[in-house]
Amino acid sequence: MKRLRTLAAGVLGAWLAWRIAGPETTPRYPLHQERPLRIPGRSVFVGEREFFVRETGPEDAPTIVLIHGWSLDGEMTFHRIIPELSTRFRLVIPDLRNHGRSDWIRSGFSVDDLAGDVAGVLDAVGVRQATVVGYSLGGMVAQVLAVAHPRFVRRLVLAGTAARPIDQLRLAAWFGMRATRAIARISRHELSLATTTIVQRGGGIGREHVRWMWEGLMRRDPALFYEAGFAAWRFDNRRGVGRIDVPTMVIIPTADQVVPARTQYELAALLDDPEVIELHGSRHESILSRPDAYVEAIGRFAEG
Repeated sequence: MKRLRTLAAGVLGAWLAWRIAGPETTPRYPLHQERPLRIPGRSVFVGEREFFVRETGPEDAPTIVLIHGWSLDGEMTFHRIIPELSTRFRLVIPDLRNHGRSDWIRSGFSVDDLAGDVAGVLDAVGVRQATVVGYSLGGMVAQVLAVAHPRFVRRLVLAGTAARPIDQLRLAAWFGMRATRAIARISRHELSLATTTIVQRGGGIGREHVRWMWEGLMRRDPALFYEAGFAAWRFDNRRGVGRIDVPTMVIIPTADQVVPARTQYELAALLDDPEVIELHGSRHESILSRPDAYVEAIGRFAEG
């Protein structure tokens, strides 16, 4: 046991020394690398804060707002459904604070704050009413948006999300996020590589897009990025979700390893007669691995 502890301490010390004093390294990519999308964006101001938003599709078509989750930005989360949906709808895809190319805001915040940010962005780009699609953390934001800023929401799609996403082992989840944040403060490389590998092996990105995703993940500020995770940890909208009074669809990946399926079914039960779509056997990254299912469900629902 003593030898094992000594070995572990040595490995940890070597890793720390390498990450603090060693060169920046990049993973090996397949030979041909490219971006999956080329949709330029723009920034808008909400108060004193600057937010990045992409827009595509016919300007006179019905609007769909796509709100991404924790970790990935708007482009990374929805890049596999944007091409098809943009042939029929105007798409508005903001980056939440501390994600993508939006402002890094150095303070704690709540999901309510994120919903206020999104409402300000929608005002700035001229959205009146839209089908709002929220994925994971974005689904929590969309729930609050529908209640606190209802004028923007004509229909609501909540995917891979919950009214209370962390309902068990809450202390363990809190310590887990603290531990991974500590690792990320020393080196972003390992967690970015792990996320990219998981998404690629699950069929969420092609071999030719690995560099694009990895470099996007490496742009994250490790301290500010985790503020969004803690906002999700605190989120409990089980009382508020009953106030949603627009047609709502709930998409549930039944093998979700991040937001437990039981919490997603609970969300559906708390809503007033939602349409429920079950993606049997799909995991949390289903927005990337099952794009056809999302395009069909969202497109049909948005057309009303």
